[in-house]
Amino acid sequence: MKKIIIPILIVLSNQSYGALLQAQPAKDVIPDLTASEFLVLCLTILACIILVIITLSLKGQVDLIVKALNKDEVKEFPEMQSRSIWQKLGSLKPLSMEHLQVMEHKYDGIAELDNPTPPWFMYLFYSTIVFAVVYMAGYHIVGNGQIMTQEYNEELAIAETEREAYMKKFANSVNENNVTVLKDAKSIEDGQKIYLQNCLACHGDKGQGGVGPNITDEFWLHGGSTKNIFHTITEGVPEKGMISWKKTLNPIQIQHVVSFMATLQGTKPANGKEPQGEKYTEAIQ
Repeated sequence: MKKIIIPILIVLSNQSYGALLQAQPAKDVIPDLTASEFLVLCLTILACIILVIITLSLKGQVDLIVKALNKDEVKEFPEMQSRSIWQKLGSLKPLSMEHLQVMEHKYDGIAELDNPTPPWFMYLFYSTIVFAVVYMAGYHIVGNGQIMTQEYNEELAIAETEREAYMKKFANSVNENNVTVLKDAKSIEDGQKIYLQNCLACHGDKGQGGVGPNITDEFWLHGGSTKNIFHTITEGVPEKGMISWKKTLNPIQIQHVVSFMATLQGTKPANGKEPQGEKYTEAIQ
């Protein structure tokens, strides 16, 4: 009977919890409790039911041990006394007692033994149920546990804090009033990577232009000095489709992009877009 009752209780508990999640707020059912308190109550009841099941199971195992150690049984089966610790923990009986476990029904002359599940396995199974209840309460009800979403948000917050600290310490030291074109290969290489990742779609892979203007010639819509270009990239020109990059790139990264753009001046790539804006003859510097 116990083998039938345990699965039924587990299924009913799962069904009840599923129905609870889909139901209206718990305060409509029990006005004095919030939804979280109602869930905790249900979980407590479920834990009590599991505890009762475990207790009954332990009692059953104790009864088997007591029966096995009964003087008459030991007298009839003296090999019960010579069992190993493992055999005792597993409630294993000697082969001489096998006839006591034969079940009443037979199929084609084949008899079936009523071998119970090993206690150690049942204890492990019960412990997984208890762990599941504690885990669900801690991670999804009380909220003390960190689920993946919380860990992700915390990592984002830490990264943003570190980014802000970096910006305050180094990046913000560069602005449109003191920006200069960097000549070292590493800065230009970094600027090229950023350009190809973010600017290629509008200005072309060689700066020849496309949706956006050609940035290899001497004509500029919003000024061709280093400060002008830095300002245009930082603040953007929304009315013309140029977004502001200051929330995506820090000032040092923008400086690297400007430094790479300086290397494109006068390269005259094929299929370059026609000049736009005013001519600016001074080199970007």
